[in-house]
Amino acid sequence: MIVGDYLKASVLLVALAAATGVVASISLGKIDRIRAENSAEPVEFVSMKDRERQLKCMTENIYYEAGQEPVEGKIAVAQVVMNRTESNRFPSDPCRVIYQKNVFYEKVVCQFSWYCDKSVKRRPVNQARWNESEEVAKSVLLEGMRLPSLEKAMYYHATYVNPGWKNPRITKIGQHVFYREI
Repeated sequence: MIVGDYLKASVLLVALAAATGVVASISLGKIDRIRAENSAEPVEFVSMKDRERQLKCMTENIYYEAGQEPVEGKIAVAQVVMNRTESNRFPSDPCRVIYQKNVFYEKVVCQFSWYCDKSVKRRPVNQARWNESEEVAKSVLLEGMRLPSLEKAMYYHATYVNPGWKNPRITKIGQHVFYREI
C-alpha cells in the first residue's frame, strides 16, 4: 500500500510539474507576443541609480562643452553623445562615451576635452547654465528630444580649432561644427 501511494504521489508530482511548465511557457509566449506587438525594439531597463549617474554625466558634459551655447547647441552636444551610444563604434552607456579616452601617438586624448582638463572642474559653476544644462540632459536622455538635422551627427569641434577632418559637415550651431561618419 505504501509503494502504491508513493507511486501515485510521484505520478501526480510529475504531472503537476509538466502542467506548470506548460502554463509557464504559455505565459512566457504571451509576454513575448505582447512585447513584439507593442515595441519594435526590446526595452532596455536601467536602474534608477544608473539613470541618475547618466543624468549627471550628461549634465556635466553639456555644461562644460556647451554651457555658454544656445539651447540648440546644448541639445546638439547631448545628441552627439546619444548618437554614439546607438552606434556599435562607441560604448552603449552615455557616461562611458563621455569619459572615453584614446591613445594617439603615445598621448592620451579624451573624446570630450573638458574631461582631460582637470582645471575645468575647479572653476566656479554658473548655476543658471548648470540648471539649463540639466534640463537639456533630462530632455535628451529621458524624453528622447532630438534635433532632426543632427540625426547622424557623431562628432563636433569648436569653431576655433581645425582638426582637418574628412567627415562630411552637417551644420554649425553656436561655436560648434557638427559632422557625421564618413
